[in-house]
Amino acid sequence: MHTEGHDMGKPEGVEAHPSPKRDSEHPGYETQDVSVGGVTTFLVGLGGSVIIFFFFCFAMGKAINYALIRHDGPEDKWHTSVTLGATSHGEKREDLTSSATMEQRQLQQMTQVFPTPRLETDDGNQDVADLHAREDLLLNYYSSSPDLAAGTVRIPIERAMQLIVERGLPKAPATPQSTTLMAGEATPTVTAPLTDGFARTGYELQTIETRKEKNEFNRAEAKQ
Repeated sequence: MHTEGHDMGKPEGVEAHPSPKRDSEHPGYETQDVSVGGVTTFLVGLGGSVIIFFFFCFAMGKAINYALIRHDGPEDKWHTSVTLGATSHGEKREDLTSSATMEQRQLQQMTQVFPTPRLETDDGNQDVADLHAREDLLLNYYSSSPDLAAGTVRIPIERAMQLIVERGLPKAPATPQSTTLMAGEATPTVTAPLTDGFARTGYELQTIETRKEKNEFNRAEAKQ
């Protein structure tokens, strides 16, 4: 005996599942339509909950901002808010393209509102370059300064070295040896250093090279 249906292929001796009951109360399909009123009520309730939650978050944000302003006090030159992506006047910038240079400039503006002394933001590269630039002005150019004696002018170090070579240095008066040398010791001899002890940093060398290339490019453009 062969049986067709969803029990087809079962081994013999296994009881087949009974067929579902079919009558007027169980026709085997939905006899009612979807409740439009119930769906509408759910959607309206969901939308109302979202709106209420939005106004709740907005009110909480206003309350938190008011508490922060009340705690920090009014803005002054030390507490000026600078927002990334905005101009110095607080206006929204039209070009919001991500740029490392732009972000660095904005960060520099933010750090300027803090009182000195400030932490270094570039590992001291610019500070060292500024120090060497001031030293170059003092060592390589003629200048006068209020801290010098009247009628005294500071001359370039190269010119000063030439004058020393020409005129020599005044010799200090010879003083008798005040210390007794031990066996095997000798009077130390002062020799000229191998270098002048000054070296540019990598940041300065890169800046100087970039400036040199820019000047050469500008000169080439001017000749055309």
